[in-house]
Amino acid sequence: MVETREIATVDDLLSYTDPGSPLAWLRRGEGIVGIGTVGGYETGLPGALPGAAQPSPADWWRGLCAHAEIDDPIGLHGTGLVAFGTLVFDARSAASSRLIIPQLVVGRRDGRSWMTRIRWSDTELPEPPAEPLPYGPYWSATLGPGALDPEGYQAAVRAGLDAIAAGEVGKVVLARDLVGTVPAGSDLRRLVRALSTGYLDTWTFAVDGLIGASPETLVTVSGGEVTARVLAGTFPRGADADDDAAASFRLSHSGKDLDEHQFAVQSVLDALAPHVSSVRADDEPFALELPNLWHLATDVAGEIADHASALDLVAALHPTAAVAGTPTDAALEVIRRLEPFDRRRYAGPVGWVDAHGDGEWAIALRCAQIGAEPVRRFAEYSDTIPVVAHAGAGIVAGSDPETELLETRVKFRPIVDALA
Repeated sequence: MVETREIATVDDLLSYTDPGSPLAWLRRGEGIVGIGTVGGYETGLPGALPGAAQPSPADWWRGLCAHAEIDDPIGLHGTGLVAFGTLVFDARSAASSRLIIPQLVVGRRDGRSWMTRIRWSDTELPEPPAEPLPYGPYWSATLGPGALDPEGYQAAVRAGLDAIAAGEVGKVVLARDLVGTVPAGSDLRRLVRALSTGYLDTWTFAVDGLIGASPETLVTVSGGEVTARVLAGTFPRGADADDDAAASFRLSHSGKDLDEHQFAVQSVLDALAPHVSSVRADDEPFALELPNLWHLATDVAGEIADHASALDLVAALHPTAAVAGTPTDAALEVIRRLEPFDRRRYAGPVGWVDAHGDGEWAIALRCAQIGAEPVRRFAEYSDTIPVVAHAGAGIVAGSDPETELLETRVKFRPIVDALA
């Protein structure tokens, strides 16, 4: 049973979610947050029968929604039955992909607020929270080099350039990592809030300990329409107005960055083609301004022709050339060979889906996994929780290892500053 009702305007959605395990999807103060869980989906769990194949997230969600009883007189994007999701970057990852169905959802869109209560048929609807939860004290994380330090990253970029020169790939995206800890018992909503207020035009997310602020929309599905925003090609912001304008100009006229961007756009168009009756993309990328950098961006839109859900399109699109490279399979092999770590959910899809198959999904960038697998160098501290962050850059012919390293430093800044 799912019941959605309009409520008085909620000013601070984050204040309703769990401090230790927030569920949130926010942009410019609007979105949804979740409280508790009534169940969900997780890859890697044993099948009901020996050797039984596990359904895909899309098929599992369709099956569940087909039997759901939903009372939703509001009908806004994000009302009714929803699940938050975080999916792994690489199918070979040791991490799991998850869909989480919360007990309660509090949302706000277009000036209206609502609460959704969700239960299984043999249980009572959960009681709404009496009042928002106050924020806990401030905290800061420790962070340091991970498995791939700056010198190692430049060596990996050179190896990536060798793979390009050998004709193995046309582009490969290589990442490096930072590892550290946060104090046990930290109110993680503070991290979400710092990102959502500092980077208003990004998708700020918190799902199963993965917290970040992504500028890149993987796919949005609403009422039969699909949209995506492709980002590839990056340049730091300038120190003043003139320097900043020059930085935007250099990015928009950089042959290396335009080539990298075209790889990414074409990978999205090719993936969407079997599912849409028409697809539109900007003829030329535009320079997207973020607080710390410029991105080349292209918006893509189309009409869904085969009733594909957001999760179906996520499966078709991921991984894009923007986070893997091209050709995709060859780029994944290069990444596995050159990155000495499991990306887990970094650069994987993150977002939400509703009972109609609509939803909003981003690529998990500018993020950190809180409570990831234990980091060996911090294992002796039981009063802390491990944290792992990643940032990457697209390597194409002509890439410079030192420049790519500097790009990762710029991309680390949002999550590093928020953790400080």
